[in-house]
Amino acid sequence: MVEAITLHIEGMTCTSCAEHVQQALKNVPGVRSASVSYAQQQADIEAEANVGLDLLAAAVNALGYRAWVDDKPNKTLRVLNHETKLANGEPALHVAVIGSGAAAMAAALKAVERGARVTLIERGTIGGTCVNIGCVPSKIMIRAAHIAHLRAESPFDEGITAATPAILRKRLLAQQQARVEELRHAKYEGILESNPSITVLHGEARFKDGHTLTVQLLAGGEREVAFDRCLIATGASPAIPPIVGLADTPYWTSTEALSSDAIPKRLAVIGSSVVAVELAQAFARLGSQVTILARSTLFFREDPTIGAAVTDAFRAEGIEVLEHTQASQVAYRDGEFVLTTAQGELRADKLLIATGRSPNTRSLNLEAAGVTVNPQGAIVVDSALRTSAPHIYAAGDCTDQPQFVYVAAAGGTRAAINMTGGEAALDLTAMPAVVFTDPQVATVGLSEAEAHLIKGIETDSRLLKLDNVPRALANFDTRGFIKLVAEAGSGRLIGVQAVAPEAGELIQTAALAIRHRMTVQELADQLFPYLTMVEGLKLAAQTFSKDVKQLSCCAG
Repeated sequence: MVEAITLHIEGMTCTSCAEHVQQALKNVPGVRSASVSYAQQQADIEAEANVGLDLLAAAVNALGYRAWVDDKPNKTLRVLNHETKLANGEPALHVAVIGSGAAAMAAALKAVERGARVTLIERGTIGGTCVNIGCVPSKIMIRAAHIAHLRAESPFDEGITAATPAILRKRLLAQQQARVEELRHAKYEGILESNPSITVLHGEARFKDGHTLTVQLLAGGEREVAFDRCLIATGASPAIPPIVGLADTPYWTSTEALSSDAIPKRLAVIGSSVVAVELAQAFARLGSQVTILARSTLFFREDPTIGAAVTDAFRAEGIEVLEHTQASQVAYRDGEFVLTTAQGELRADKLLIATGRSPNTRSLNLEAAGVTVNPQGAIVVDSALRTSAPHIYAAGDCTDQPQFVYVAAAGGTRAAINMTGGEAALDLTAMPAVVFTDPQVATVGLSEAEAHLIKGIETDSRLLKLDNVPRALANFDTRGFIKLVAEAGSGRLIGVQAVAPEAGELIQTAALAIRHRMTVQELADQLFPYLTMVEGLKLAAQTFSKDVKQLSCCAG
């Protein structure tokens, strides 16, 4: 007697994969015929009745794929013979990863490296925020805007004739998106496709209980995934403020702003932190008349000197910064936005909302797994990235950790180590941060206020303006400062804040100095190459004991 069997197969990435699976199935004794479709991700088999499903699944699993069979039409699928065996014969730990961004990828790869098998679940585009709609496209756009600005205006204009460039936004966008796709494939899709220990499911995951996920597949149907450990790495989405009328308008978030193929004549930006200021300056340099509405001041959570320096730089470029200004109502009439504020009406062709990001946790049914969130919906984790459920971990922007891609990746790696029997903690005491405005903003460690109010540390600090830094003088660009915060008495460096062109290139040196508990005198005694911006750290450290205006160039 011959039976017809349909197997669902996970992990095939091309028609060649399907051909290999098909040949493996044909080689199983008792199989009369086998036809494998890469497009449908399934195998149609005719086999003798005595051919067990476990033999068919084993043939597929031996190639690094997964085989499934329908229990009942339109019901949850059941995995066949899915356990990977370790060298000692023990079944491999099964780790479920929800998401495919920096935290998810780092965790998946580290878990596999440590002997686990991984099921990675993604409801949208592989790669998450950073490569697709965040860091990568925004930095490309910011760089293009910087080049446009240098061509139109620079400190050397009396000796180098300036020329206002033509901005061909559609071509810039095509170049930007091509690089995004290239990096997504190289760093995410290609890696997943080549790793047989990682199975990718495209669908929306939701906790059924503490050890099971229900996945609503994008292609239709539902699948249950049982796991030993789970990492939640679902990221965050733009937070939208409850402004009257806003929801009824075609406002932009950063996603729409970065994918727009046109530069608006007038752009209003609501927000005062990283995304708001980065995109505001980029659009201004590409030709928009930009107005920023800041509820308080720019970077109001940071040292006040940072916001003041960036505000001065923006206003010098013609960007209007309205401090202590909120929109009480937004309307969209006759193709323009009308924002009502206490200072009067503001009109713009486009409106960018950049008021922070909210964790993507609401659809996960975390209660069923016993996972606790804070009032903002962020998953609460400890230094090992463990949630309130001991076998469930979380990393990245969906947690109460700082929302930086490198923090997410570091968290994912450490979570995977801990999930697979190791011990690793995420230490954020010397976490550098960079804002890619011009001048850039870079910080690490504690500000004076944080040292006093949070840590109870008495401080000694110095602020060095860039007109004391030879590199800045040679560049004819002395906008900004470098500020060092030290522990009073010991002189130990505990914080650095900088506003300077390429400040991001100097902050890691400061981070290492803090990590190694250097004093400002030890920093001042180090050798720094002359005519570099990072030499400003040495000069700032020297101001604790000397008047740098009285030093010769590159004085040791």
